[in-house]
Amino acid sequence: MNNSKIILRTPRLILREFIVEDALNMFELNADPEIIRFTGDEPFKSIDEAIALIKNYKQYRSYGYGRWTVLEELSSEYVGWCGLNFNNESGETDLGFRFKRNMWGKGIATEAAIACINYGFNELKLSKIIGRAMKENRASIRVLEKTGMQFEKEFDAHGGKCIQLCKQK
Repeated sequence: MNNSKIILRTPRLILREFIVEDALNMFELNADPEIIRFTGDEPFKSIDEAIALIKNYKQYRSYGYGRWTVLEELSSEYVGWCGLNFNNESGETDLGFRFKRNMWGKGIATEAAIACINYGFNELKLSKIIGRAMKENRASIRVLEKTGMQFEKEFDAHGGKCIQLCKQK
C-alpha cells in the first residue's frame, strides 16, 4: 500500500494517511460540483495543488491524527476521505468526510465516520468531537446524527446557515 500508514479498518473500508499518489483522486473528487456543493471549498486548479495539499498537510505530525484516505477493502479503490481535524482557532476536533458520488447511499460515510469517532474517543482519548454541515445538507447531517452526535448550535458560514453537532465521551 505504498508506504502509507493504515489507521483503521472496518468491515468494508481501509482508512490510511494521505500519500502523494492520492492527488489525482483528490483532484477528481473536488472537481465534482455536487460533491463540494456544501463545503465552501473551491475545486483544485490542478493536480499540483492537490499534491501540495498532501505534502503540506501537518495534522498527522502536529496532532497525531487528521483526515484519512478511505479505500474500499476488497478492491482497494479510492472512495474518498474521512477523519478528524484539530481546529486551532476553536480548539475543537471536528469530523469531516467527502466521498465519490457512486458511494453515496451505501452507508460508507456512516461506517467510516463511526470508526473515526470511536478512534477519537478510544485511542486518542478525545473528550469531544464536533461535526459541521450546511443546514441544507441533510445527507451529511444524517451521517453525523448516526454517529451519535447531537445538535449544539447554528451559525453562518460559506454564505449560508450551518449547524454544529457534537458528541462527548
